[in-house]
Amino acid sequence: MSVLSSFVWSVADTLRGPYAEAEYGSVILPFTVLRRLECVMAPHREVMAEIMVQYPGEQQRRTHLKLNTRTADSAGLSFWTTSDYTLKRALQDPNNLAENLIDYVSGFSANLDVFKSFDFETVIRTLDARERLAQVASHFEKIDLSPDAVSNADMGDLFENLIYRFAESANDGAGQFYTPRDVVRLLVDLVYAEDTEALRDRGTVRSIYDPTVGTGGMLTVADEHLHGLNPDASTALFGQEINPRTYAICKADLLIKGQDPSNVRQGDTLVVDRFENQGFDYVLSNPPFGTDWKAIESDVKNEHARGGQGRFAPGLPGIGDAAMLFLLHATSKMRDVDSTGRGGKAGIVLNGSPLFNGGAGSGPSNIRGHMLENDLVEAIVALPNDMFYNTGIATYLWILSNAKSPKRKGTVQLIDAKGLGSKMRKSIGSKRIEISEAHRKDIVRAFIGDEAELDEATVPVKVFANRDFAYWTVTVERPLQLRFECTPETIGAVAEHKKLGQIAGLTEALESFGDQPYLNREKFIKELAGHLRDHGVGLTTAQRKAVWQTIGVHDETADICRYTSGARKGEVEPDPALRDTEDVPFGWGGHPKTHEALEQTVQAYFNAEVKPHIDNAWIDWDKTKTGYEIPFTRHFYTYEPPRPLEEIDTDLERVIGEIMTLLRKVES
Repeated sequence: MSVLSSFVWSVADTLRGPYAEAEYGSVILPFTVLRRLECVMAPHREVMAEIMVQYPGEQQRRTHLKLNTRTADSAGLSFWTTSDYTLKRALQDPNNLAENLIDYVSGFSANLDVFKSFDFETVIRTLDARERLAQVASHFEKIDLSPDAVSNADMGDLFENLIYRFAESANDGAGQFYTPRDVVRLLVDLVYAEDTEALRDRGTVRSIYDPTVGTGGMLTVADEHLHGLNPDASTALFGQEINPRTYAICKADLLIKGQDPSNVRQGDTLVVDRFENQGFDYVLSNPPFGTDWKAIESDVKNEHARGGQGRFAPGLPGIGDAAMLFLLHATSKMRDVDSTGRGGKAGIVLNGSPLFNGGAGSGPSNIRGHMLENDLVEAIVALPNDMFYNTGIATYLWILSNAKSPKRKGTVQLIDAKGLGSKMRKSIGSKRIEISEAHRKDIVRAFIGDEAELDEATVPVKVFANRDFAYWTVTVERPLQLRFECTPETIGAVAEHKKLGQIAGLTEALESFGDQPYLNREKFIKELAGHLRDHGVGLTTAQRKAVWQTIGVHDETADICRYTSGARKGEVEPDPALRDTEDVPFGWGGHPKTHEALEQTVQAYFNAEVKPHIDNAWIDWDKTKTGYEIPFTRHFYTYEPPRPLEEIDTDLERVIGEIMTLLRKVES
């Protein structure tokens, strides 16, 4: 494949000069699509021409063309061209080459509108004006892209490799359209793993959807894997894509496979769901990492405000990363559970932040809570670093289901595959590691729980109850206890206060008040108020509060302050400076099921872990929040003791010796 990709890309030598490097892809991609279509149509051009003459209607042409081009390996063509031209024939009339090619492309059936996305007519005319059209057309006419020479899977690899090269040359996020095939195969294997026997049944029909479909690579792998299990299975492939070039490639690819081209739609998935009210058997996605959603903020927030009718009702992530929006979308697109108990499954590639970002009560935490409380997460697999072309960060596969098997209900399986993977002979961008077929099988065995063949040392696995990832963030208060002294330091603080420092005579009156300490706030306020009044200084209620807050310092021997008015009059007043929080796991002391039992758990935790150390502390129940996080790394952390001091000292002495030797050489 790398040889074919290099040969296709070598046309760049022809473009160099009249074209900037960032423009190569705008020429190479549409010509690759055209040549692939031409090679697929080649054996059927005579039949196609007869049908075009005989049947004027689109539907009639499509029906008869599929019937007359169907083979054991093909579902038949559902597209055509009314033009007699091929690249070879167009090149035979060099003086009219541009017009010939435009006639060729314009003759394609209406369902093959992909060349509009490439603005291919402009590409052709620009090549002609820059005197490069004949060389480019001749280059592609020599490439054999027939199905016999290049399978659908290999063609998908070619398209994505070209996209990668194009994006890299344009410095435009070189890997965002391209999911490595080893990652895709692992994701597909995991999503299919527990359905394998059902997929082999006669009459199997399955729908597969990718909301960030790119060039269709995930759909291709999923489709071929399913047909590998059951050659007679019927699949319907669906996808949505924001980028016009990759959308065009995907649509052309599905047409060649005999799929319905209307099942690939263009648009931003997070703004408009082009398959609204439609669910799928399998959802697969690799959304872009670390992409913000600022440009679509109003659309997303409007859908969130719709509540249960919107995809984003459970919560909103931080504006800087849309990953969890795609997670919610994937969840919403799993088909409903039917009367047989079969529902939908999803597999999505995410970075590490959706596991833990955001504290209790935040949007990300609430999204995790939605996923866990509704028992939608089957497993999370940690991949090795350096698996992707545009990033070396940690990545995870989330496997979701709305119809878990009995053994999985109420649980989440964590699989640590970070230690697997083989180093590639040659890196591609940031990708230095790949998952071999053997390692992929190990991970799948770990997922399905095949203990008989599983080496636990190779693939560490842990299973947790959903509520093991839930916790209460409890606000712990301590009483406000203040000592008041009008010392030079505290009076200086009043003088420097933004508002108090402007009150005439205040600092002078404080200096004459004396420096005796007060351990009771009310007594201090009363006596200070009389003193200030005697010195002609009048303060508002807010100013009096600012004075005692500025002068007072914490002192555990002081009297406890209490509210003196309002609904809480007489209650102990908390000290904001001493306020703290405690995260109390739901599973502490068991797994309580009711709200009352959860409160009892929090109180028991507080009594055991906090009260012995701070006797006068209490819980402010009004501030208690529920949170959810999945601390994956913590659960698989292995302590590594530091090296012995003797060993470190030896190394230091060696390094110092080397440095001294170098210094002596410099001096000499």
